[in-house]
Amino acid sequence: MAGDGNDRYGPWHAGPGTAGAQEALGRNPHAGDLYVFRGRRGDLIKVLWHDGLGMSLYAKRLERGRFIWPSPADGVVALSAAQLGYLLEGIDWRHPQRTWRPEQAG
Repeated sequence: MAGDGNDRYGPWHAGPGTAGAQEALGRNPHAGDLYVFRGRRGDLIKVLWHDGLGMSLYAKRLERGRFIWPSPADGVVALSAAQLGYLLEGIDWRHPQRTWRPEQAG
C-alpha cells in the first residue's frame, strides 16, 4: 500500500504515470503489487494495479465511517489478502469487527 492521497502531486496523483510508483516507492508497478490510496477525509479509497494488459482502478467510498489506515514505514505497508479484504469492507483490519452496516440498499 502506498500514500494517503496527500503527496506532493495533490490528492490521488501517484506521480507521473506508473514510473511514479517505481521512482517514489522503488517498486515495479507491473509486478502485481496493489497501490492503495486513501482520500483526505478517509472515506474514499482507490486501488491501482497492473492486470497484465494495463493499469486497473478500483474505487470505493464509505457512506459512513472511515477506512482504518495503517502507518506506513518508508511509504509501503504489506497486508495479507484477508487484511486487505477487511480494509476494503471498512472493517478495522487490526481488530476485525464490522463498524457499520447499511440497513437498506440504495
